[in-house]
Amino acid sequence: MNTDPDRSDDARPAAHAVVPPPSGSTKALIGLLLAGTAGMVIFLFVHLSKDGGIRPGPTSAHAECTKGQRDCLPDVGYIDTTGVAYKRDSLAGKVVLVNFWATWCHPCQSEIPDLSKAYNKYKSKGVVFLGVMTDTPDSQQLLNFQSDYEMTYPVVRANSDLMVSYNYPDALPTTFVFDRGGKQVYSHVGPLRERDLDSLLDQLVAQK
Repeated sequence: MNTDPDRSDDARPAAHAVVPPPSGSTKALIGLLLAGTAGMVIFLFVHLSKDGGIRPGPTSAHAECTKGQRDCLPDVGYIDTTGVAYKRDSLAGKVVLVNFWATWCHPCQSEIPDLSKAYNKYKSKGVVFLGVMTDTPDSQQLLNFQSDYEMTYPVVRANSDLMVSYNYPDALPTTFVFDRGGKQVYSHVGPLRERDLDSLLDQLVAQK
């Protein structure tokens, strides 16, 4: 009973609200979200910045891929237009860039000088560039094209095995990059620039 005439029941201290603990389903949802976020951080070895530049992730080397494993360098052979063969076993321990392109493709034409500069810079550091050409110019037409666009890296004529192995890229140019363990760490649709390749390849070359 209230014996203070100047104090009404409304003046009593308010009770603190009790927040119920998260339910089991809420805890499970939070756990899934945290696990998904961590997984994305691990999976994204490299990512694109808002301006389109490549920003590499950690430099720790990936475990080597098993032949046929998803997101690994396909177990397929490449023979360039000079007759040099590049088999998967011979590419082991190397950083491999595979670029799908065509002579008629204007975005491909714009990136070729940058790819060539990057190739010249990194070819002695265990990096292999392979330009998989999807159209069919004759040998002289290709030589003229390579001269016109300062193209220095090896060109491989596409065949059904190559196209199937890379799931028939539906846009040109499309580029795939694999680390020294054969793990795909980057893919990109559209032209690349030398500065972007430098930031990526510097990290991959440093891996042991």
